[in-house]
Formats: sequence, C-alpha cells, structure tokens
Amino acid sequence: MNKAEFIEKLQRALAGGLSSSLVAENVRYYQEYIDSEVRKGQSEEEVLTQLGDPRLLAKSIIEANKHAGESYGSNREYDEEVTEGSQDWNADAEKQHIKRVTLPGWLIMLIATVIVIVVIGLAFSLLYLFAPVIIAVLIVVLIVKVFQSNSR
Repeated sequence: MNKAEFIEKLQRALAGGLSSSLVAENVRYYQEYIDSEVRKGQSEEEVLTQLGDPRLLAKSIIEANKHAGESYGSNREYDEEVTEGSQDWNADAEKQHIKRVTLPGWLIMLIATVIVIVVIGLAFSLLYLFAPVIIAVLIVVLIVKVFQSNSR
C-alpha cells in the first residue's frame, strides 16, 4: 500500500464517524506525519507499516473523539468532496449505522433481578395452578404401583 491508498482508506473510514472538519484535520495530520518521517530518512513503506491498518487507526480516532464529545456522524458536506467510490462506501455505512446505548451497571442488575423475579413468579404460579392435577396424577401412579407390586 502506498501513501495515497493509505490516506484514501483513512479518509473513507473517518468520514463515517466524524465531522468534515475533523476528517480533514486528521487526514492533513497523517499526510504531514508521513512526509516528515520520509524526510527524516524512513521509507514510505516503513512509515505506513508503523501506522498499521488505516481502518483500525480511523476507528481509534473516532472512539477517541466520541469520548471527547466531538463525534458527529457522517457529514453530507464532506461526502460531496470525496471521490465517487468513497460516496458509495459512505452511503452503505449510513444505511448500516447502528446506535449503541450503554446502560449503567446498576440498571442492568436491576433489570436482571426483575426478570429473575418474574420468571420465578411465573413458575410458582404455574405450579400453584397445576398442583391439584399433579397431586392427583401422582396419587394414581402410586396406587397403580402398589397394586402391581401386590399382584406379583
């Protein structure tokens, strides 16, 4: 992979999760970083290897911005500036956008406790409802066993 391919993949991956200004800022940063490292004597391939997969790098950047409160999702203004192939990718990403909701631990425990109580309550209700039938069946089975053992 060369610098142009790396930057294009990074740009596409960032466009799905950041505002156009943040995408441009990050792309510009990595272009300048690669250029400066090459000027220091490293080959372009070495620098790109050190940076790793541009999609993973983009995911890290997006997550960092979410924690900083700066994530805005895909921006149409930026999508228009991206190449044709990238627009198709962004359209697919927008269709598959999933909003993740995080619940506090105490709320999850409360919900789990309520569910367990409801399930136990249902089980005991069914047992209470069918108890007369179950007892009658057990008595009949016991009587049949007694008569079978006496007839031998």
